[in-house]
Amino acid sequence: MSERGTRMGRARGRVVVFFVAAVAALWAAPAAHAGPANCEPDAVQPSGAISRICMPASRPWNGDLVIWAHGYVEVTRPVAIPEEQLCLGGTFCIPDITTALGFGFITTSYRMNGLVTTGVEDVVDLVDQFTAAHGAPRRVYLIGASEGGLVTTLGAERRPDVFDGGLAACGPIGDFHRQIDYYGDFRVLFDYFYPGLMPGTPMSIPDDLIANFETFFNDTVVPVVFDPANVGLLIQLQKTTHATYDPMDPATQVKTLHDALWYNVFATNDIIAKLGGVPFDNIGKMYRGSNDDAALNAAVARFAADPATLAAADALFATTGVLHRPLVTLHTTMDQQVAFVQELLYNQKLRDEGLSAEHVLIPAFRYGHCNFKPWEALLSFALLIRGVNGAAPAGIENLLPDPADRAAFVRAARQSGLLPARALHRGAR
Repeated sequence: MSERGTRMGRARGRVVVFFVAAVAALWAAPAAHAGPANCEPDAVQPSGAISRICMPASRPWNGDLVIWAHGYVEVTRPVAIPEEQLCLGGTFCIPDITTALGFGFITTSYRMNGLVTTGVEDVVDLVDQFTAAHGAPRRVYLIGASEGGLVTTLGAERRPDVFDGGLAACGPIGDFHRQIDYYGDFRVLFDYFYPGLMPGTPMSIPDDLIANFETFFNDTVVPVVFDPANVGLLIQLQKTTHATYDPMDPATQVKTLHDALWYNVFATNDIIAKLGGVPFDNIGKMYRGSNDDAALNAAVARFAADPATLAAADALFATTGVLHRPLVTLHTTMDQQVAFVQELLYNQKLRDEGLSAEHVLIPAFRYGHCNFKPWEALLSFALLIRGVNGAAPAGIENLLPDPADRAAFVRAARQSGLLPARALHRGAR
């Protein structure tokens, strides 16, 4: 390690990774409202990634840094910081909240969209960029959700010299191949039940479909799939793909169908190009759940993965469970994009390594990808802080302006022993 790197390592202290809604945590009672952050002009890094630094506008910098590692952005968009991923519900915005509490804030576009093959490298670079501008931070907090949740977990495993803890939300952290296979399986099964409806093939997506997907989905796919005369086909598709939806909310069936086809359309060509071949393999897979599984398995399209491509995917994205820093994960149990089973698979890796004590899983019992309540994310962050520092931040429950959210947080905190009753503020009983 260089002299500069060694000096930074001593100065930066602990690095913690947590999710969007839990950014507002301080070791003193937090403010109730956040004003706009004081953000510097975006900078283009030597890698091509775009970074943004924001500093406190109304109080001194507390010496700590928050990093945001964003989720998936389709490759057709220009490389830029995805503004829509900076806020929860359009109003709870990470830069504003973190800087109002005294944190420095930095984020990156990564150097590429689509499948990000340099995620860990790009977020580690942010520490150097911030240090050059404002001095070495005492602690660095990296937020990761969805694709960024995988970046977070890989960072915690692979760079314990930089990251001392993590909170990875709704990421494919258990088995990256399984994540790819879900979208491949969904498309081949969709084509079997609705032959000729989607242009191209599951592993070769026409440019016209990418450019006009939303119109095609709404005007062509939805009328056919949700035609009452085709309800039997839809039931078979759902059973064979194990697609997640909320049976109490019919709209989630449309959402799940949209998202599965969307990722096949927007991600497939990009993944094949970046990994150097087809990563999806269903040669020996037996699909079950249709009215005639024998006919289905005889006729469904089959694809063989390139072994070199699978090896490349493992090198870039496979987690190991070799975790020597606290990691908290947060995941909705009915996530239609990244299945909750990813958490169970990662838990098994940790058990195999004898490192389960390093991990805390917070399940959110509802439908939707990264569909968290503020109190759930805040609780996850508080648990992480206890894991790293031995105690939860004082007054953290007061960051929740909604009384119902605050009450839910307090109940969960009491159940977990996170915040004993004597430590809770009077208004949060």
